[in-house]
Amino acid sequence: MHAQKNAVVVADDVAVDFYPFIVRYSDGRLERLLCSSLVPASEDPAASRGGVATRDVIIDERNGVSARLFLPSGADGGRRRLRLPVVVYFHGGCFCTESAFGRTYHRYAASLASRAGALVVSVEYRLAPEHPVPAAHDDAWAALRWAASLSDPWLADHADPGRTFVAGDSAGGHIAYRTAVRAASREGGDIGIEGLIIIHPYFWGARMLPSEAAWDGESVIKPHQVGELWPFVTSGKAGNDDPWIDPPVEEVASLTCRRALVAVAEKDFLRDRGRLLAARMRGCAWAGGGDGRNVTLVESESEDHGFHLYSPLRATSRRLMESIVRFINQPSPSPAPLRWPATILSQLHDTTDSPQILLPMPTRKYKAVFIDRLEKRTKTGASSATSTAVNASLAIGRGKLATKKSYGLFFGQTRAYIYVGLAAGSLQCPRPFCGAPSG
Repeated sequence: MHAQKNAVVVADDVAVDFYPFIVRYSDGRLERLLCSSLVPASEDPAASRGGVATRDVIIDERNGVSARLFLPSGADGGRRRLRLPVVVYFHGGCFCTESAFGRTYHRYAASLASRAGALVVSVEYRLAPEHPVPAAHDDAWAALRWAASLSDPWLADHADPGRTFVAGDSAGGHIAYRTAVRAASREGGDIGIEGLIIIHPYFWGARMLPSEAAWDGESVIKPHQVGELWPFVTSGKAGNDDPWIDPPVEEVASLTCRRALVAVAEKDFLRDRGRLLAARMRGCAWAGGGDGRNVTLVESESEDHGFHLYSPLRATSRRLMESIVRFINQPSPSPAPLRWPATILSQLHDTTDSPQILLPMPTRKYKAVFIDRLEKRTKTGASSATSTAVNASLAIGRGKLATKKSYGLFFGQTRAYIYVGLAAGSLQCPRPFCGAPSG
């Protein structure tokens, strides 16, 4: 990374030093060293090297949250407008410098939009320390909700809501991850994320990993500086034991995106944090049922943190971009077939009048409706046609991740249809069961 050439730092006056990003002096002054020059937006694709039209929008006037949209040429598709994947992108810079409107990220987002054929929403969030974390994360969440609303004409005309990605590098990678976690919570509502893309993400912890403690190589920022960063950007309200920067397995398992890409660089000592996160993802059910097929780890040899931003024509930068483009445009993974545990299968074959199945229910809410119980005989021999609807809050998880609650779900002797919907109150994916379920 490159700091401003005319930046002069006098060691005796420095209170906090995060060179080459930001310096706070003893008198309280802040100097942002890593700042690329601002580039104006233009709706004329010819003004961009990649033939990408750009336009700035206000997302939240109260907080000053804004974004720059990047629309690749040819999106009109002649008579029929094309529906493009949407990439909501968060820039890096230690939470305290850089801009979506600066040359570095303008150039990168334009290249991503052109190469991937995607509509990119590059978010301008509030910076620390003037606006301590979680201000940036709140702005990111507002931007994702705004993009999902399709209120902007470019989004309304060209966005494919079913192919929404959240992405970012460095601190922006951290923000992208936390935004995906928020989308998976109750607060997420019906906002769906197809994929998570995090490039050289910033994560840390109360204890250094062995590779971090023994680090003796050159890197953009040193391990001891990273250990001081989180308390600085949170204005002293959180330390390195904060789960926000060391995501627990339970939180990673709660993600509801369908796939993820994690990129790391060999000379970046943060690489092992990225590797660790990718490994935790691969162990989750959403990542492919244990084989991790929906998680991609990209490692760039002989490169440092953020190299792709400042040397975009380098072969390694091109390969990284190609990996991201393939990830965005690859077909969505098919959902895993529904499989019931053997203990439940045996109960489905139960011939008693009202076999009871107790299912442990984990953390994420679903709506389930059990209907169409067919005619069955009572003990007295009389027949009665019944139609039963049962609403239950379901969730996904296993072992320690599952909630201790169990709900008694009753099946008759014949058959039941189960409808499961991701959004509250919605009904999708009818799956008939006659005796034991297939698959």
